[in-house]
Amino acid sequence: MPDYGHDLLFGAVLVPSAGHADDAVTLARVADRAGLDLVSVPDHPYRPELLDAWMALAVIAASTTRVRVFPNVANLPLRPPAVLARTAAGLDLLSGGRVELGLGAGSYWDAIAADGGPRRSPGEAVRATREAIDVIRALWREGQQVRLPGEHYALEGAAAGPAPAHPIGIWVGAVGPRMLKLTGATADGWLPSVPHVPPRRLAAGHRVVDEAAVAAGRVPSEVRRLYNLSPGPGGFPQGPLDAWPEQLAALALEHGTSGFLLPAHRPALLEGFAAEVAPATRELVTAERKRAADAPRSADGSGPARARGGRGRRTGVADVPVPAASGPDRPRAASPEELTVRPTPPPDVRRSAERLWDESTRPVGPPADPERRYPRREQEPARNLVAAHDQLRADLDRLREVVREVLADTLAPGEARAEIQRLGLRQNSWTLGAYCASYCRITTLHHTREDEDLFPYLRRSDPRLGEVLDRLTEEHHVIQALIERIDRELVAFVREEGGEQARDALQAALDLLTDALLSHLAYEERELIEPMARWGTGW
Repeated sequence: MPDYGHDLLFGAVLVPSAGHADDAVTLARVADRAGLDLVSVPDHPYRPELLDAWMALAVIAASTTRVRVFPNVANLPLRPPAVLARTAAGLDLLSGGRVELGLGAGSYWDAIAADGGPRRSPGEAVRATREAIDVIRALWREGQQVRLPGEHYALEGAAAGPAPAHPIGIWVGAVGPRMLKLTGATADGWLPSVPHVPPRRLAAGHRVVDEAAVAAGRVPSEVRRLYNLSPGPGGFPQGPLDAWPEQLAALALEHGTSGFLLPAHRPALLEGFAAEVAPATRELVTAERKRAADAPRSADGSGPARARGGRGRRTGVADVPVPAASGPDRPRAASPEELTVRPTPPPDVRRSAERLWDESTRPVGPPADPERRYPRREQEPARNLVAAHDQLRADLDRLREVVREVLADTLAPGEARAEIQRLGLRQNSWTLGAYCASYCRITTLHHTREDEDLFPYLRRSDPRLGEVLDRLTEEHHVIQALIERIDRELVAFVREEGGEQARDALQAALDLLTDALLSHLAYEERELIEPMARWGTGW
């Protein structure tokens, strides 16, 4: 894939939690001051634990001065495109031209239907998205009456306007081949996410987008390529912050990716992303572009030789190694403070009627010392626990997406099984606390006893945690069995040629796993965050 030559953009994905309503705005201010280009929020209108995305974006825009804001991505089935067009244009006018529009065809159809939205087949979702883009663009051209025929979104003499303050980009979050073709033919950008489209699948996606753009009479470079990152084990980028620039530069130079969005829950990560990763990545890309422009053309006139990294290593995604966890740690404040790491709450809504355990019988660990204070360095292991769990939650989202694609006949079951095998969630190494231990070894640099597992260390540090650790271990085994069950149901789905009974069994297993894993991770964080801050991890 070519380097399309776009300027590089760096931004954040912030979660507008209803339980901590100020957090996203505070982080957005940090991103703005630090010099990031973009701030986005996910749009899940059916989730009551999240604030409305457009309300959050409006407050963020009013609280910042330079960052561009956008939904990542707007839920089209619950956001009529005529309203969406005027909402985006209005906020663009109010913010001085700082709005873009991420757009999604929809997913989680049960939740959408429960909120009164449509339940669409994959083909209907593609057609609806195409119509929505036409509606939005038509309504941004004020001063005319608009009539558009449509199966899902028709306009019957609608008054266009207001026009936005600047040409708003429509960046489509697409995964399937039909949505990728739609993106290439009509959109201003492609916005995939690492859990759904890992780096090894980017080239195939870009190829579909490019071919569709050419078929529509467009130049492929008209479609900006952005990427929602997911750092950590099994994700991308990998390793400490100083290892990220080469990995991101590789995507820019070899895949044309020019926008990088980092999910972040703490200011230090945003500041490091802006101050360390962004300028170093830009420097690598600028130097390589200059070298390529100055180099003699190849014999066939197609261009210069393959790009090389700025520090002597190849920049190909497959060639970038995971850096060793060594070197000095980034400076952090060490003054004692309250424990600021918070456990992720369990979901309010359960998907399955089946229950694997009685949550009321879960043991509770000893209470924390109310006088105890935790230097920031001591809180890092607890932050890493939550970050490792966030990766597992992302894996779960990807697993649900894979199964959804299988049930929609857009992904072959054999390919789905191969995809599941690559998920960190699927690997036995995450059980018994080893997954968190591995994550901590990569992201913290204060380890001296790497052969120690987390749970035995905590048990020795505070024997009163024994019952909690035993229960967590039991739940690990139950969850691992559920993951194996998903694989068996996929095999049965193939054997029964996608029959209704096999479909129901696969969906039921997935719903049960979702309930069990999210509940378990919330329980583990609730019980282990404070002990990990108090005792560390043993390394």
